[in-house]
Amino acid sequence: MAESATAASAPPPNPNMLVAPVPIVDPLPPAEARLCRFPKRPSVRLTSEFDSESSIFFHKFSCKLFDSLAKFKLSFQNDHNGHVSLPQLAFISKHLSLHYDLEDQNTLLKASLDVAPRLHLRAVHDVKAQQGELSMVAKLAEPGYALELTSAVPSVGLPKATLKFPLGEVSLEEREEEEVKRTVSINSIAKGQIFNGVCTAHYVDEDLKLRYSFKDGEMSFIPTITLPSNALSLAFKRRFNPSDKLSYWYNFDANNWSAVYKHTYGKDFKFKAGYDSEVRLGWASLWWLCQCYCYHSLGIIKSLVFLLHTSCVPSVEFVCAHAGV
Repeated sequence: MAESATAASAPPPNPNMLVAPVPIVDPLPPAEARLCRFPKRPSVRLTSEFDSESSIFFHKFSCKLFDSLAKFKLSFQNDHNGHVSLPQLAFISKHLSLHYDLEDQNTLLKASLDVAPRLHLRAVHDVKAQQGELSMVAKLAEPGYALELTSAVPSVGLPKATLKFPLGEVSLEEREEEEVKRTVSINSIAKGQIFNGVCTAHYVDEDLKLRYSFKDGEMSFIPTITLPSNALSLAFKRRFNPSDKLSYWYNFDANNWSAVYKHTYGKDFKFKAGYDSEVRLGWASLWWLCQCYCYHSLGIIKSLVFLLHTSCVPSVEFVCAHAGV
């Protein structure tokens, strides 16, 4: 009670009393600000491949622009004499893509646009051939359902209609054959859950392809049969542990088989070996990723990717990829 009374009787502070100002100290600049500032570098990737059988180098260069809103690509190949062939340029963005062939002097344009929340347009145009394709995709009221109409430009017939639904799709297309007048062909895809796997039926060109896929954490079993030819094939995949995986494929109709073994050493090394009985060829490849963080303080990370591919025949392919971020 005495303490509360004393606190209540304490005089209020003098409003005219001067308070010593707190000295303002400039904050220390961050460590990055004290370093030499460099302009923000776009993500760059350079890949070079060499095929010893044909003695040809394959080069690919890509660069992200405008904060990854667009990408620029350049690809070409050259032989041991330095002759450059097949140079191509590409500018790719979300709504517009431009591909230019320097040898043919031809441009391929691709564009896409959302006209409405449920209506999407796509267009492809070949400048040299003066031909293209126009597609319209309309999403229906139910989720997973869509109707797509595709027509050639200039138009030569009825557009191709495709109805997509959660379990597959059905396509109607007009065809013109030499001995038969214009007919309408039906292509369809349907899939459904059967037991613990997924069954897929694909009907195209009067052939029905049935595929059953069973997968669990360690094994995949995928038989496939085509009717009416009764062509049967079987794919089998087995994961022994997180580092070892074996894939096997057998074609009963042609009596051909292939096998691939894959082993990973952490995230930086990958080894693959396989054999294909159809071409009687065995091969092996080694993939190695090496990253250098010596410029990490400047926001630059350099990485090198080496891929060595060899086969039973005298052919060696060496791939070196460089990326800077």
